[in-house]
Amino acid sequence: MKGPLFYSKILLFGEYGIIKDSKGLSIPYNFYNGALKVDANPSEEAKSSNKSLTDFANYLEALQERAPELVTFDIDALKNHVSEGMYFDSSIPQGYGVGSSGALVAAIYDKYAHDKITVLENLTREKLLKLKAIFGEMESFFHGKSSGLDPLNSYLSIPILINSKDNIEPTGIPSQNEAGKGAVFLLDSGMTGETAPMVGIFMDNMKQEGFRKMLKDQFVKYTDLCVEDFLKGDVKSLFSNIKQLSHVVLDNFKPMIPKQFHTLWKKGIESNDYYLKLCGSGGGGYFLGFTQDLEKAQNALKDYKLEVVYTF
Repeated sequence: MKGPLFYSKILLFGEYGIIKDSKGLSIPYNFYNGALKVDANPSEEAKSSNKSLTDFANYLEALQERAPELVTFDIDALKNHVSEGMYFDSSIPQGYGVGSSGALVAAIYDKYAHDKITVLENLTREKLLKLKAIFGEMESFFHGKSSGLDPLNSYLSIPILINSKDNIEPTGIPSQNEAGKGAVFLLDSGMTGETAPMVGIFMDNMKQEGFRKMLKDQFVKYTDLCVEDFLKGDVKSLFSNIKQLSHVVLDNFKPMIPKQFHTLWKKGIESNDYYLKLCGSGGGGYFLGFTQDLEKAQNALKDYKLEVVYTF
């Protein structure tokens, strides 16, 4: 048995900001993917995934009892398959901010949900918001609190524009310039990050008026401008706003950036060779980099592994 593939995602803009109604832009990233599988001779990883699915199945059973109007599943089939050794076979790195749990949630919904909303129908805003709400409840099992965006992106496999909490829509992004010198890239920090503690730190900071003001006046402002510039294809304005955003993150989100990256982050802003931002909740995993000259960025970051996601 092997299910369909579900891809990883990258939230280009909007991490943390979307909690406070900033804009966001999420794109599928086909380099990593995962599928539900049963093997005759499961590996240790497969056994560990299977054990996690046992707990997840119980969680989903409780979820449908709590909110049957939101979603119900073929729990018997799910539990049978899990008892037969089903696991999520995934190349998506965990704790890296590219949506490993999101792809799993999308795969389970696709296979076991009753009356599921599909990609083939006319996706009205109501349907998108309902899917997002279902996925938010499902993914909360992994993170404690989830917006539902990662599974939504993985499930639909199309770019999604977040205008606000209650206003999301599929969107087109400018086609890549294959010969372009500029690029968006992933920088591998070499360590995993845990989502829940990072979100906890953020929520604590939100109790301070100064932090809330910074979020609204600077972080959300530059995030929104970056989303608008990216969708318009205004590269010059985009890089000016990303530089500001990178600065705001370095000044105000230090706990989300491992200490050894503070200097690297600052160097990018000062040299203009590259600008870094969080990819997901931070604390490790990937960071997102933006550069107008990929060769320069590669030289400056030669000690790190970079993966190009998009070219300008």
